[in-house]
This record gives sequence, structure tokens and C-alpha cells, in this order.
Amino acid sequence: MLTSSLSKASVILLNGLFCVTTAAAQDRSIDTAHSVLKIRVFKSGIFSAFAHDHELVAPLGDGTVHLADNPSVALSIHARELRVLDPDVSSEQRADIQATMEGPEVLDIKRFPEISFQSTAVKRKDDQHWVVRGNLMLHGQTSALDVDVEFKDNHYQGFAQLRQHDFGMTPVRIAGGTVKVKDELQIEFDIVLKS
Repeated sequence: MLTSSLSKASVILLNGLFCVTTAAAQDRSIDTAHSVLKIRVFKSGIFSAFAHDHELVAPLGDGTVHLADNPSVALSIHARELRVLDPDVSSEQRADIQATMEGPEVLDIKRFPEISFQSTAVKRKDDQHWVVRGNLMLHGQTSALDVDVEFKDNHYQGFAQLRQHDFGMTPVRIAGGTVKVKDELQIEFDIVLKS
């Protein structure tokens, strides 16, 4: 009788450990050293021909992808690590753009140092494509965002569009508004998971 009870207890314990191990194996950390986020900012306005679009890039700060029956993703970016690339401008102009982006008019990185995304639903289109719906926190405000994702060559790649006004930011204007940044931004990402 004691042997039978010990055997049952062992089976229950092993099943519990297997479930915990399986769940942990389905959670994969994002390889932040090889994952990147890009933001494309576009110009508009009457004299926009004299301005240029902007490209920003940042490494991901942290993140986890859950690959089980109810897939999910959570990630964060340190706002201070966003960098203006803009190769067609001088280093002085690039520094001015960087300062404007970091300042209170745009990201206000001193008050809002983190940008984060937490999925709320994942809809599978096919074996390689999904639409991930979630909440993006940017500039201290949270708004829903749909992200198109494709799995290609062991990378999760995708894009989303957002409006600055949805996050309490007013697009930058210069020259009396004759040159301005569009409200809509495009986000692109390339995410690699750790083995």
C-alpha cells in the first residue's frame, strides 16, 4: 500500500515538473543583441522638398515571446537608446534632430524613459504570418496597436503604423509650419529569439 502511494506521488510530481518545464520551454527571451527596431518619420508641408525623412534605430531593451497555445509577446525599448541615422545630413544637423527627438516636444526621455509593447491577442494568418494586437506605451500614454508579423529565416520581422497624436505628441513643425513631420510614423522590427 505504501509502495503504491509513493508510486502515485512520484507520477504526480513528475507530471508537475514536466508541465513546468514544458511551459518554461515555450517562453523564449528576445536576443536583444541581434534584434532591432526602426522608426521611419516622414516629412510633409509646402516646402517639404527642402526637408528630409528621418530614420531612427534602437536595440530592444528586453523581451519575451510565449510560443504556446495562447502566444504572446512583451518587449521594451530604452528611449535614450534611439538614434537618428539620417546619413544625408551633417553631423551637426543630426545632433539637432537627436536633441529635438529626445526633448520635451517629442519623446521627453527624461520623463518617459521606457517604450513598451504588450500583446493582447495574436491572430494567425498562416504558418508564417500573424497580426499581433497589443498595447504600446509611448510618451507616458498607452494606445492599441496592430502589428503585422512574418517569420522568415529564423527572424520575426514586421511593421506597424501609429499616429503621434494617439500618444499625446504633436508633430514637429518648422518654418512657420511650411515644413513639418507627418503625424503617422512607421515602425519596423527584426526580432531574433534566444535558443
